[in-house]
Amino acid sequence: MSNSQPLSNVPDTAGRFGDFGGRYVPETLTKALNELAVEYEKAKQDPAFRAQLQSLFNDFVGRPSPLYFAERLTEHCGGAEIWLKREDTNHTGAHKINNTLGQALLTLRMGKKRVIAETGAGQHGVATATACARFGLECIVYMGSEDVRRQAPNVFSMKLLGAEVRPVESGSRTLRDAINEAMRAWMSSVESTHYIIGSVVGPHPFPVMVRDFQSVIGTEARQQSLDKFGALPDQVVACVGGGSNAAGMFYPFIDDEDVALLGVEAGGRSSERGDHASPLSFGDPGVLHGSFSYVMQDEDGQTCDVHSISAGLDYP
Repeated sequence: MSNSQPLSNVPDTAGRFGDFGGRYVPETLTKALNELAVEYEKAKQDPAFRAQLQSLFNDFVGRPSPLYFAERLTEHCGGAEIWLKREDTNHTGAHKINNTLGQALLTLRMGKKRVIAETGAGQHGVATATACARFGLECIVYMGSEDVRRQAPNVFSMKLLGAEVRPVESGSRTLRDAINEAMRAWMSSVESTHYIIGSVVGPHPFPVMVRDFQSVIGTEARQQSLDKFGALPDQVVACVGGGSNAAGMFYPFIDDEDVALLGVEAGGRSSERGDHASPLSFGDPGVLHGSFSYVMQDEDGQTCDVHSISAGLDYP
């Protein structure tokens, strides 16, 4: 990628972020992905779509979320002031609702009535179930059985909202395997079903869609910083699992050269393979879930197991 090209100008028309991204999928998904990409581009240019989404952010989600001074944490750490972008105050308790509402509106624009999704920690599942309940869409959520066990309250919430939760028993029984099963299910029902991916993973246009819908986080934080301090922050820090919250927070700051952007991966037990979930730090380039990215792989190039105590960060 040219150093003169603003980072905000990616991806290109093929969905590539430099060498990464793209679309590596079976032919059965190509038509659905092309349709989705075209519909998303139309929606972005549609003032009515943007106004409806902003209205939902304001009145349904409760945005803008506060920028809160963590006074005691700042005192404990003994360094720079720490301010928290409080996405936990959103309806459903996390940032995931920003993306699911946008994709639910796209589902309606495409004339589809059925949604499938994957979830790890359960927050994306709850947010998808909430968006589907709001718009009367059928909702099926795939969730690794290990995560079903760890996140029972979120499973209860999804069912309460009318979603069907399908436990996944294959592989490590976590987020990676839930995505595998959701993609298989989507291939057999693309004509009637939209797959609401919750992370910046998967084939184009999913990563750019999730980034754009989540960029409300960074857009608000940037303006709140200017309003409160008259300046941008020195550093912006976000955890990185599937990447949706980090992408949403970082993107509006990405061309601000004086703002350091720090992503924090799951360090797990050690730096040994299988003991952590840090593909950006220890992984190798490869294809996973239809996209070219850094992936945790074994000696044979197969995706290997990862570890994190956090159900939302154990993505390879």
